[in-house]
Amino acid sequence: MRRGIAATALVASLALAATACGGDSDSGGGEADGPTTITWWDTSNATNEAPTYKALAEDFEKANPDIRVKYVNVPFDQAQNKFDTAAGSKGAPDILRSEVGWTPAFAKKGFFLPLDGTEALADQAEFQPSLIEQAKYDGKTYGVPLVTDTLALVYNKALFEKAGISEAPRTWDDLKTAAATIEKKTGVDGYWGSAQAYYAQSFLYGEGTDTVDADAEKITVRSPAAVKGYETWQGLFDGKGLHKADTTVDAYAHIQEAFVSGKVASIIQGPWEITNFYKGSAFKDKANLGIATVPAGSSGKAGAPTGGHNLSVYAGSDKAHQEASLKFLKFMTSQKSQETIALKNSTLPTREDAYTAEVKADPGIAGYQSVLASAQPRPALPEYSSLWGPLDTELNKVAGGDESLDKGLSNAETAIAKLVPDFGK
Repeated sequence: MRRGIAATALVASLALAATACGGDSDSGGGEADGPTTITWWDTSNATNEAPTYKALAEDFEKANPDIRVKYVNVPFDQAQNKFDTAAGSKGAPDILRSEVGWTPAFAKKGFFLPLDGTEALADQAEFQPSLIEQAKYDGKTYGVPLVTDTLALVYNKALFEKAGISEAPRTWDDLKTAAATIEKKTGVDGYWGSAQAYYAQSFLYGEGTDTVDADAEKITVRSPAAVKGYETWQGLFDGKGLHKADTTVDAYAHIQEAFVSGKVASIIQGPWEITNFYKGSAFKDKANLGIATVPAGSSGKAGAPTGGHNLSVYAGSDKAHQEASLKFLKFMTSQKSQETIALKNSTLPTREDAYTAEVKADPGIAGYQSVLASAQPRPALPEYSSLWGPLDTELNKVAGGDESLDKGLSNAETAIAKLVPDFGK
């Protein structure tokens, strides 16, 4: 889902690295008698989430007067390339809020510090084990889980009830039937799907497959099961109550706006949008937001990718900055901090003891927590997240009718083979 940055963006990233990196922040451990300054690149939403993280960084400073935190909010869609460039030139920030797919990839390059046995993982037993596993590469742990997420079928309860539908669809066929009924009874489309590869992933899981079989080192994006999954995905763009595919660059925003304003009854979406759901006219009553497991495929399986973000430490920082950074990671991922983040940002904690009664009183969080059990962890493959890039390009063409599914998957398979050259077909 990431694209290469243009030359101007590359210049900007180098400038940012030069002015906001661990190696440039009191590299000797601080002023002679002053605090150590660590730089943190936070990749959270600048409007809905960043203020909470910035406030927590300030709380950390108050509790640790010998450490200062240079907070930098970096747009999520730019952060991976910026950090890759900065770390490659030995000028990265001391700490990165790393998407779970980036963590093993950067660890493989030697950019992240192993955290096993450090104070950052002192509470490791409190975290969901699968999230710790996703932060590992080659047997070592390179991130502390900060927030987690998965996809769910989110729906407008009022529109479903008006159409006489009492429960969320359990299968994709059920969803097609429900969409037609909703359109007939309410005049509103029942479902609007996304053309993005990440959102199409659940259709593969529903057929018991994936883009690759990491254990067998085999590319499976064109396997019979995968093709069946993508055919189901493609079929949900055409029919009664099914909104046609939006292949514009603003598709994400269009789908989200239609849902929160009550112009479409259901979509597939993640918990990072809970705050924005509540801002919409359709969900001023939070109880109107329905959240259910993504529908199952013909295999009877249902599930979506496990996502989220870790906090990781730059391996190129000196000892003083690394020690300060480890202390910061422990603070930011503590039970108290995670509870605060959940209450302020409506995002999902990664440790069980942070799901307090007050946190679970938020219907959005409670709803998404209920579907986490069906979420599927990503394979221990550093290149895994990059596989969605070629699929984004091809599936967008397929959804828009500009390319056949067979041609799109063939092109994607060829591109994926270059990303995992040791894998067979």
